[in-house]
Amino acid sequence: MNDTAAKRYLPWVVATTLFMEQLDSTVVNTAIPSMAASLQVTPLSLKAVVTSYILSLAVSIPISGWMADRFGTRRVFMTAIAIFTFASVLCGLSVNSPMLVAARLLQGFGAAMMMPVGRLTIVRTFPKHELLAAMNFVIIPALIGPLLGPTIGGLIVHWLSWRDIFFINVPVGLVAIYLAHRYMPDYHGDHPRPLDLIGLVLFGTGIALLSWLLEVFGEHKLDVTSAAVLLFISISLLAAYAWHAREAPFPLLRLALLKVRTFRVSVLGGFITRIGVGGLPFLLPLLYQLGLGLPAWQSGLLMMPSAAAAMGMKVISTRVLARFGYRQVLTVNTLLIGLTICMYSFVQAGTPLYVIVAIGLCQGFFNSLQFSSMNSIAYADVEGPDASMASTIASSMQQLSMSFGLAAGSLVTGWFLGDLPQSNRVALTSALHHAFIALAVLTAISSATFWTLRKTDGEAISHAKRPDEGSAD
Repeated sequence: MNDTAAKRYLPWVVATTLFMEQLDSTVVNTAIPSMAASLQVTPLSLKAVVTSYILSLAVSIPISGWMADRFGTRRVFMTAIAIFTFASVLCGLSVNSPMLVAARLLQGFGAAMMMPVGRLTIVRTFPKHELLAAMNFVIIPALIGPLLGPTIGGLIVHWLSWRDIFFINVPVGLVAIYLAHRYMPDYHGDHPRPLDLIGLVLFGTGIALLSWLLEVFGEHKLDVTSAAVLLFISISLLAAYAWHAREAPFPLLRLALLKVRTFRVSVLGGFITRIGVGGLPFLLPLLYQLGLGLPAWQSGLLMMPSAAAAMGMKVISTRVLARFGYRQVLTVNTLLIGLTICMYSFVQAGTPLYVIVAIGLCQGFFNSLQFSSMNSIAYADVEGPDASMASTIASSMQQLSMSFGLAAGSLVTGWFLGDLPQSNRVALTSALHHAFIALAVLTAISSATFWTLRKTDGEAISHAKRPDEGSAD
């Protein structure tokens, strides 16, 4: 395969897999109530179906680069697609929630290798003057997926079965495997670094245990002593990894990069912000379908304005950042996101649909600006050789924050719902309103972290041509 063919078809290969991944993640949220009814469990208990996938992504992303260097981009990419497709079939065949969660974990592992390896291949294939155009092409499915996902999911659940939302990945996955086999370049690392197995065990176990605690808290009768012991163990494991990362020559995640101020503010501040935002994709379908009594297809349509507004913001975000600067944009915009999340606490039966659509438009608009700003400022002061590791850390933290956000939102909802049944529409709506308020407050608080930025931070990026286009968040 010559370079011309690789440049022509490689963006299509990566875009196809990203579209499949994004479509799947957004379709599932709309189908949660139908899944719960089919599997005879409560809707809130199925938050693990969503968070297990995101958690698997977060834990597995750090090893994707190592695998590509060791085994080659083509082999790893094709294997990742095959794993994702096979896991999708297992999801569709699941007979209970534990089997579905296990299949989603496997699916997340496959997804964790697809996009990072795809990005790496594009970076190594295209020269710098062509890289921006190639990445922009790949990013489009990341925006179209959330735009179509809720609607497609709603229509499938309404007319067919929730199981079919996973089976649609099979033909897409087979096409992607064929394209990858024919057009994906096979790059290997010049000097593959050894895998940090100790770091992988410490980080993965600590994060998995902490996430599990958030899942079961308020869902099962876990006594306070046991919860405290497990929390201490999880924090100790993560602290042990932090110590290990300082001494290891090739750590899984090189935490020393957090000494770079703009990168630290983006990652840590963004982590808190995304916890607030991360609960919405799970909670909103519950509000629309169980709280307001809307059918799944209509619930999916109500999720579209947010994705449409996000695409619109991409057109003007560069000019907004160039005009006001990163510190002012991130500080003010974070508060606006919190305010918008809070507005969902006023949505109830009888609320005009145009009001809900207006809130969704604002949410997508502000979220898109926030993610573009946080993702681009992260690399403002990161040197070229550290860009790959910085991207790995940022991607892992993004996925973790979304997982924690889903868990936190459902935890607050379950707390205020108490012993009342989730079929009680009034009680569930009230509990969801409390969850939106809690997430809104947390998001607003995170705006304080962005005050530590300087007025001149990110000027080299914000005054460059289209700096935010490199983000798929």
